[in-house]
Amino acid sequence: MTTVADTGALYALIDASDAWHARVLGCWQTNPSPVVVPVTVIPELTWLLQTRIGPAAEAAFIRGVVDGEFTVKQLEAADIIRAAELLERYADLPLGFTDASIVAVAERLEVRAILTTDRRHFGVVQPRKGRFVLVP
Repeated sequence: MTTVADTGALYALIDASDAWHARVLGCWQTNPSPVVVPVTVIPELTWLLQTRIGPAAEAAFIRGVVDGEFTVKQLEAADIIRAAELLERYADLPLGFTDASIVAVAERLEVRAILTTDRRHFGVVQPRKGRFVLVP
């Protein structure tokens, strides 16, 4: 099953000291399906990697993107419009643009699985159709 990845899950995958590392790694190893990374996740993740682990971790992630370990999806105009709607609807969370764009991309691709450590946001936000399955 294709999943759309959130920043926190990808960070946990890379940082062995993260509390979610074992769960995310286990999910990664047992799920042979594609992992889609919305382009908006990349700046957020690379900043975390560079500031918390170091430049080598940031470069290794970008190398993984270049080598096709992740499927990066660009935002379309409709995704940005949907993200704005979500930001307004969930202003009390606050959701944030990156998370809103993840929801928008998942909806467009008709993907129900979100690879995330963020139960606070993704446990509340619901797609237009159905419900999200949060993994791990």
